[in-house]
Amino acid sequence: MFSPPLHRQRHQFVIDFVKRNKPLKVLDLGCGECSLLKLLKFHHGIDLLVGLDLDGAKVKKKMHALAPLSTDYLQPSYDQLRLELYQGSVTQKDARFRGFDLVTSIELIEHLTLADVELFSEVVFGHMTPLAVIVSTPNSEYNPHLPGLEGFRHSDHKFEWTRAEFKSWALKACVEFGYEVEFTGVGRAPPGLQECVGFCSQIGVFHRLGGRGGGNVSLNDGAEEVFFPYTLLYSINYPSLRDNNILRRVLVSEVLCWTEELKSRWMEETTKRNEGGGSGGGGEEEGLSNHVRSAEKLTACEVEMRNPVSEDQEEEDERVFWTNGQRRLESRTSHRCVSVRKTMNLDNSVVVTLVVRLFSDLEEEEEDRKVLEDSGFAETRQSSDSPEQKEVWEENVPPGGCSFK
Repeated sequence: MFSPPLHRQRHQFVIDFVKRNKPLKVLDLGCGECSLLKLLKFHHGIDLLVGLDLDGAKVKKKMHALAPLSTDYLQPSYDQLRLELYQGSVTQKDARFRGFDLVTSIELIEHLTLADVELFSEVVFGHMTPLAVIVSTPNSEYNPHLPGLEGFRHSDHKFEWTRAEFKSWALKACVEFGYEVEFTGVGRAPPGLQECVGFCSQIGVFHRLGGRGGGNVSLNDGAEEVFFPYTLLYSINYPSLRDNNILRRVLVSEVLCWTEELKSRWMEETTKRNEGGGSGGGGEEEGLSNHVRSAEKLTACEVEMRNPVSEDQEEEDERVFWTNGQRRLESRTSHRCVSVRKTMNLDNSVVVTLVVRLFSDLEEEEEDRKVLEDSGFAETRQSSDSPEQKEVWEENVPPGGCSFK
């Protein structure tokens, strides 16, 4: 009867709310097969995503579908996300489940007895005290318009409320626990019947009065509240560039990739120059220009370098040069060596300086090292490091590789 299907409309309602309000911590009560969590994990800005369901076996069947994809490891996001799944009842208090920005209860409360609904209200609004709560439940006034339906929509439903009954429960919870509510829904009625029967699924969106300062989220309000009845079934941290180990691995991989690219291009140009019998200074100037373009390509790291430096600073920080035995193009040079120095700014929080050295001929390593010392490059690098910068990460790679600072 509905397009998109009704369950998708309910999920889309939650997703739209997340996009507008950008909650950091989200809890889905009655997560079942984790279908809503699978959608929410792709939305940037959520730091903690938690699911709770009484049926642990159902959760275990689908929980591994929430694991990070291969692309999440190959191209880590700067955002950080932790995902947790628990088995437990919404009628029990757990001290770990306080302070969420958003709690969702999609088609859940109708599976509870009326006595448990009262406990649900106390646990969600009185104990968890989230900033916002989204509750959806079937609208019994719509049932006569569902073909072939006799009784409740599901055999496990304990009740199905009219709009007036749902409104009465919601307003009572607001008065008792300090919330305000707005009513809406998904699944519109046929033309001309919307005012009479309302939405197929009625939704209440609760907001805590006073925002973050309107409730007490301390875990130490009373000794009786500090207990943990829920069982953790699954947890995973998604790879993030805020993890220093992952950031280091990404930087090393990126630089190694472009190092090989620079080395390959330099060797190709050297081979062409030798085959042509040497074309004098003009050929070397052209080769230098090609290397400058290669170095500029290196500085365009797609993910890590979110805020590139200005062109003036780029010209100052970046130098590419080499010599051909006797002739030198710059005063500070190295024999058969390409040096790229670049400062990368990651979201204004991490500044990384990379120094890459490429040796084109592995058999002449000692000669290259000697020429480097004679050129003054080593002294210049040493003098650029202040005493306060002595404790830096430095990794020496065997000949033909790179060194990073």
